[in-house]
Amino acid sequence: MTGGASGLGDADELRRADELRALVSYHNDRYHRLDDPEIPDADFDALVRELRDLEAAQTQPVSADRDHRPADLPVGAAPSTLFTPVVHPVPMMSLDNAFGPDELRAWGDRLSRLVTGPAVLACELKIDGLALSLTYERGRLVQAATRGDGTTGEDVTANVATIDAIPAELGGASSGTPDLLEVRGEVYLSLGSFRALNERQAAAGLKTFANPRNAAAGSLRQKDPAVTAGRELSFWAYQVGEVRSDHGRVPDVLTRTHSGALAWLAERGLPVNPELRTVSSLDEALAFCRHWEEHRHDLDYEIDGAVVKVDALALQARLGATTHAPRWAIAYKFPPEERSTSLLDIRVSIGRTGRATPFAVLAPVVVGGSTVSLATLHNADQVRAKDVRPGDTVVVRKAGDVIPEVVRPVADRTHRTRTPWEFPKTCPSCGAPLVRLAGESDTFCTNLDCPAQRVARIAHFASRSAMDIEGLGEQRVELLVGRGLLADVADLYTFTAATFEGIGGFADVSIANLLAAIDASRTRPLHRLLVGLGIRHLGPAGSSALARALGSLEAIAGAEEDELAAIEGVGPVIASSIVAWFASPVNRAVTDRLAGAGLTLTEPGWSGPSGPGGGAPGVDGHTAGDPGAPPAPALHGRSVVVTGTLPGMTREDAEAAILARGGKSPGSVSARTWAVVAGEAPGAAKISRAAALGIPVVDAEGFAELLATGELPERAEGAVPTTAPLTPDP
Repeated sequence: MTGGASGLGDADELRRADELRALVSYHNDRYHRLDDPEIPDADFDALVRELRDLEAAQTQPVSADRDHRPADLPVGAAPSTLFTPVVHPVPMMSLDNAFGPDELRAWGDRLSRLVTGPAVLACELKIDGLALSLTYERGRLVQAATRGDGTTGEDVTANVATIDAIPAELGGASSGTPDLLEVRGEVYLSLGSFRALNERQAAAGLKTFANPRNAAAGSLRQKDPAVTAGRELSFWAYQVGEVRSDHGRVPDVLTRTHSGALAWLAERGLPVNPELRTVSSLDEALAFCRHWEEHRHDLDYEIDGAVVKVDALALQARLGATTHAPRWAIAYKFPPEERSTSLLDIRVSIGRTGRATPFAVLAPVVVGGSTVSLATLHNADQVRAKDVRPGDTVVVRKAGDVIPEVVRPVADRTHRTRTPWEFPKTCPSCGAPLVRLAGESDTFCTNLDCPAQRVARIAHFASRSAMDIEGLGEQRVELLVGRGLLADVADLYTFTAATFEGIGGFADVSIANLLAAIDASRTRPLHRLLVGLGIRHLGPAGSSALARALGSLEAIAGAEEDELAAIEGVGPVIASSIVAWFASPVNRAVTDRLAGAGLTLTEPGWSGPSGPGGGAPGVDGHTAGDPGAPPAPALHGRSVVVTGTLPGMTREDAEAAILARGGKSPGSVSARTWAVVAGEAPGAAKISRAAALGIPVVDAEGFAELLATGELPERAEGAVPTTAPLTPDP
């Protein structure tokens, strides 16, 4: 992009640059001062990058009053008049961003031209929160201030005093504490606290928060500290700012390395993120970034990237900064999990139970690392509450493996002129009436023979969490149903190679693989079959509870509603649904055909019925709580977390094995966790959390022993696994 001889190109670019400056300033203010952004971070970053590129490319001035240097973009926003201003003695600068490996390497190349010899790099997580400066005088907290515009922030000392994670006084020897110490870090809201806060807000009829970052910022910047106190804010220290000692020497550790200074802060009671790593090469730094890009959802707080810094503080000082960012650090930004795009249409899909779910048809957009063109809108109430209308620009979110969803419309002047979407009256697949059940938020198709329901039921039966029939996805199911070859799940077990003759997309190898996968599914345990049957309200946990309590499909089908409801993990709603499902002659005919096809209709290892209340399976009708009962199952009441890939088992199989032995298998490590099972490529956050809490970690071999005996292998007592390392371990 260069200026043409006529100057027309430059004039167009300057007009666009002026437009971009106004947009950047507006959205920056919405984000930092009002804590109410209209567009996702990734869209703001795109505006900033376009503006920087335009200003850097300008070669021909067209007016005397315009400065064509690269834009000195704002850092944060001007402080609010609600708080006393605080001037930062050392400005709180923003960081330059790297959007991918090439840009990180380009930063490394620039660094190598300024530095003689190798430099140790410190790698840490980029917390998605609110920047905060803490000032300690002789070890006592005297002031807390927001970043503000980087030069002047807001005094939030009274609010910060309510945050339990931030010490009012530093621990350690007072003689080793500088007279003045500024600590910089990030205030954030854990995901659990965020969910709880939004639940409280909704129950009180108050506005809910769009994401944890906005919630943290809004919670910290309250005039009433009592409001902040109720928000469960947390803090990570990530930098030492100003340090001064008038009556003694500054501790050497605070002047040598960034990592050493953070370790010193941690020793004195300030929270420092445990994932900090020092590495000796840019390749190792990139491995750190890629690891956390993959494992970001293992954490109980949101991160939007990683930060790579030169570790030596003297070298940081020598490298200095540009007008807006230090040269010695860069933020490696992960693929955005929120982007804005056009909402082209709202349609309805029909699921296996007949539930009609509205979904958005979108202009394709890359979000969460993949291209998204469809996103869920959950139900009619959610569409109404979010007030999204075809033609809107909307924010779309995709986090990890979670189904993409439409979050909200982007405010504009034309939104209200568009026609609000209305839920259809009839099924888009079969034309039957759509009915909303009393007291529920869901709408259902009333036709059990609806083709869309049939496809969804069979695809669910074949899914990984159920019968795990590889090669039988929804598109293939739809094709086979459309050709009249597949009316229900029992038809799968009548297939031969001749079934697929003349059908496009089925070669000899794929036919053989599919038939082998169908045959292998006959041996799946009862609890997996129960999941596959798709009984409403009955999920994997309830299926495992049923299977280990009653042991056979016949016993479950013949049980009374009260008997089922008394099983722990089932309850009256699921019990009623089970009884209604088995009362259907159509469903019973399907299960009879499945039995005839040789499927496993009992739970492996089941040794007898459990007593009232679904106690642990015993023998002779006893339950674990009865006097004289046999011992409880191996893992009765114990919480075992599984992370990584175990040989010969899916994650669902491992969790089911724990449940079948009376244990619990939550998704995160806590103080109540009894053991962590680490397979290949385990989550680093879970392993780190286990180590911090002193929770034993066992490998795949130890897991087999644990399942067999209910006891930890000797080598696992308080140990870190001796098998596969974290992936990767920078």
